[in-house]
Amino acid sequence: MIRAEAFAKVNLGLKVGSLRSDGFHTLTGLFQSIGIVDELAIAAAERDEVSSSSGRPVIDGMNNLAFRAAAAVRARAGSRQPIGIALDKTIPAAAGLGGGSADAAAGLALAGRYFGVDDGTLVELARELGSDVPFCLRGGTARVSGRGEIVAPLEPLSGFTLAIVVPPAEIGTAAAFRKWDELGEPAGLQVSQAALPPALRDEGDLRNDLYPAAVALVPELDDWRGELEEAWGRPVMLSGSGPSLFGFFVDGDEAIGAAAAVPTGSRFAEACELMPRGWRFTETA
Repeated sequence: MIRAEAFAKVNLGLKVGSLRSDGFHTLTGLFQSIGIVDELAIAAAERDEVSSSSGRPVIDGMNNLAFRAAAAVRARAGSRQPIGIALDKTIPAAAGLGGGSADAAAGLALAGRYFGVDDGTLVELARELGSDVPFCLRGGTARVSGRGEIVAPLEPLSGFTLAIVVPPAEIGTAAAFRKWDELGEPAGLQVSQAALPPALRDEGDLRNDLYPAAVALVPELDDWRGELEEAWGRPVMLSGSGPSLFGFFVDGDEAIGAAAAVPTGSRFAEACELMPRGWRFTETA
């Protein structure tokens, strides 16, 4: 059995371009892996299956991105060996934190080691599985463009910690992009350069263009953001298509205190360290 951890991601900035002829939007963003973790394992089995021993419920079969990733690697290896994927989830679903993509990336890495498939093939498969999967396979800090398939690694960020809050709603990525198109492609709420941690100020002002779409789909999201800004005394941003919200803090203790002060009713509230990669092996037996 081979085990790995898959790390969530936040979009520190996300600019969206018009809908392309291939049905995707062009993106430009600053992505960061964070320490919210799903745990995965792969092993030989009598039949293909996905199971969970703890954590949030998981999707079974080929609708599960981690299993689809492992099955794609198996096909490239020319194997028919049934596999079992154990997936224990902590990353909230439909929250803009890339949980499914993170699981897919870790699934690629696990299956790559299990079936002896090279890294170049894993990168190719990541591009086929989903727009966030290429970043999650690399992880750390990166500038992402195209529809998500172009990942330019950057020097790791440091000097701040994030507090992440997920309000009590789910927003599908496809629904958010459709709503953004319907709204006339609005620019998102912007955070000024001066309000960012020093490590991010070279990026200039940051924004997430999907914020107006997320609020149109879940109007109470704007209330959550306003309450957090008042409680935290600093700007609060949206990750991905939402509804996850986050703020920048000097260190872990400050972020832990901020997460503890979140209004009741959130799906998730936690301090999150910055991670240097998108996944890591934890055990081979």
